[in-house]
Amino acid sequence: MGHIFITGGTGYMGRHLIPKLLGRGHQVTAVAREGSEGKLPAGCEVIVANALDRTTWRRHLRPEHTLVHLVGVAHPSPAKALEFVDIDLRSAREAILAAQGEHLRHFVYVSVAQPAPAMKSYVTVRAAVENAIRESGLNATILRPWYVLGPGHWWPLVLVPFYKIAELTPGLSEGAKRLALVKLEEMIAALVAAVENPAEGIRIVDVPAIRRGAWSGS
Repeated sequence: MGHIFITGGTGYMGRHLIPKLLGRGHQVTAVAREGSEGKLPAGCEVIVANALDRTTWRRHLRPEHTLVHLVGVAHPSPAKALEFVDIDLRSAREAILAAQGEHLRHFVYVSVAQPAPAMKSYVTVRAAVENAIRESGLNATILRPWYVLGPGHWWPLVLVPFYKIAELTPGLSEGAKRLALVKLEEMIAALVAAVENPAEGIRIVDVPAIRRGAWSGS
């Protein structure tokens, strides 16, 4: 049984991850904004705080915690470049500083597949967070999905035939596999595996590893 602290637990992945962790016997504490507490799954400890300000929740951290950082702008698009900086980057830096200050055993971050030909502002912010994690000295697992298919996130299914062709085309195969679509259940399984198998140093989990349920190495 582990002690898991989640920022962004009311979001797309958090709402599916928390019940899975609870069902496997973990103790889960999740941060939620005032008024959003009801969005968190039953069974977890709720901390009403601001994920963009670590001083509102840091005191609840303990060295034995694994911090899973899931805060991010919903439905990313090129038009949200400023939000990526104001929310994604800022919240991640706060989480990293909090984890450093409390000497947490493990930090888990959902980044994005890279390099990528699209969503450059989003990729740039996520890459900046990865660099901050490396510089922090934390033991961390960084997961790099491209697009996670699930409720409300099905539109990329129309691209599946093009992915199949690209994966078989010399010169396109590597990029197609790196930027392949990931199912929500695959992503949740990868997050659970990250929590239950803490990294020593930095571990990167890319799309092929997420899809096959195996780590890509460190």
